[in-house]
Amino acid sequence: MPQLIDMNLLIRLAVDLISVWLLVRFIYYSIYKTRDLFFSLIVTNLVIFLLSYALNGHEISMGAAFGLFAVFGMLRFRTEDINLKDMTYLFLSIALGVFNAVAQTSMWVLPVVSASMLVVAFLLESNLLYHRESSRIVVYDRTDLLAVGREEEMLLDLQTKTGLPVHRYQVLRIDFLRDTVQLRVYYRG
Repeated sequence: MPQLIDMNLLIRLAVDLISVWLLVRFIYYSIYKTRDLFFSLIVTNLVIFLLSYALNGHEISMGAAFGLFAVFGMLRFRTEDINLKDMTYLFLSIALGVFNAVAQTSMWVLPVVSASMLVVAFLLESNLLYHRESSRIVVYDRTDLLAVGREEEMLLDLQTKTGLPVHRYQVLRIDFLRDTVQLRVYYRG
C-alpha cells in the first residue's frame, strides 16, 4: 500500500507555518500593532512553499523557485505604496517558504535556520542591539524658531506639540506664503 501522507512534506510545512506565524504575530505585530499584512505575508509564504515543494525534484525546480520568489514578491506589491520595512517582511516570508520547501538538508536544520532568521529579525527590530529611530513628516507653524541658536527651543516645542520624544529634525521645505515649514522629525521609540 502506498504511503498517502508524505511525512517530509508535513514536517517541512509545519516548520514553515510555525516560522511564518512567529514572524507575523510575535515580531511584526508586536512592533507595528497592525494586522494589515497578516493575510498577505502568510498566504504568500504558503503559496511559495507549496509551489516550490511541488516543483522540487524537477529539472526546473531551483530556477522556478527563484522565479516564483521574484514574481510573487513583486507582482502584488508593484503598484501599491509599500514601505521598505513591509517589503523586508515580505521578503523574509518568501525566503522562509522557499528555504523550508527546497533546502537539501536534514530535517533538524530546517527549524534551526528558520529560528536563526527569526532571531536576527527580532534583534534588529527590538531595542536590544541599538535604539531604533523613527521619523515623521510634520507641517510646523513656528518658522521663527528656525533661527540660528533657537534649536533647543524648537525641539521642546516639537515635543510638546507632537507628544513624541523628538531629538532632532530636518527642514524639508519652507512655505513663506503660508508661514509654515515642512519638517522631518526624528524620535526614538
